[in-house]
Amino acid sequence: MPFSHISRSNESPQRSIDGAGFGKVAIITGCSSGVGLATTNVFLSHQYEVLGVDIHDIDYSKINANDQGRFHFHRGDLMEEGECDEVVRICVAKFGPKIDVLANIAGVMDAFAAADVYTDKEWDRIMLINLTVPTRLMRAVLPLMKAKSSGSIINVCSKAAVSGAAAGVAYTASKHGLLGVTKNTAWRFHDEGIRCNAILPGAIVDTHLSDSIEAANFDEKSYNGQAPIHALHSKKPTITAHEVANTILYLASDLARAINGVALPIDKAWGVI
Repeated sequence: MPFSHISRSNESPQRSIDGAGFGKVAIITGCSSGVGLATTNVFLSHQYEVLGVDIHDIDYSKINANDQGRFHFHRGDLMEEGECDEVVRICVAKFGPKIDVLANIAGVMDAFAAADVYTDKEWDRIMLINLTVPTRLMRAVLPLMKAKSSGSIINVCSKAAVSGAAAGVAYTASKHGLLGVTKNTAWRFHDEGIRCNAILPGAIVDTHLSDSIEAANFDEKSYNGQAPIHALHSKKPTITAHEVANTILYLASDLARAINGVALPIDKAWGVI
């Protein structure tokens, strides 16, 4: 099952320290685990100031002690009305009136339900978390980015953003939608110094996306129909959260200043299928 992202190691990646993010502020969602936690640590190691957001508490022992002074954690439910604006308000109050990077990482998986069996409840939950919330956060940060004619937004999409054989109908629609938001934003603000890119990770070792699947809605027939496509990627996840985090860091950096509106696979060639 390609989205069974079970951690097989608690070892931290080798720490890399430089000043690429010195004086810059990033908002990172889903910061308590998986790709969000890895991205938080990578950004902090590059001297960013980071506001991390998650619906779950964070284990501060997973944040390097030397970096905790540049890290502020906010526990909140981004699905609640006004919470995305509140996150930006908290970030400005903590780090000042600028946001250089938004990394929309938090997301949930559907139960592979096809268009004939999905439930309204599952559809609404997936679309709200995977599409509406990231777009609301973009709306909230864009005025600050426009004011300084600079900013980078990275949206975590999926193979499902460009394929119909990677997930259920709700997850597929949500990631197609987020990729559309990414491209529209990239073009709309490309003359204002703001970049918006998407990454399309394959199966990742050390996340728990499968925990968000509502088992009662699992569509076995739909999943079995996709299994041969998943098997072409990998029988077991081999991509690490740290590898994905490094790609987010690159897209946020000045090294990628000419890259805007892309959908970048991180899947060891699964995306060529």
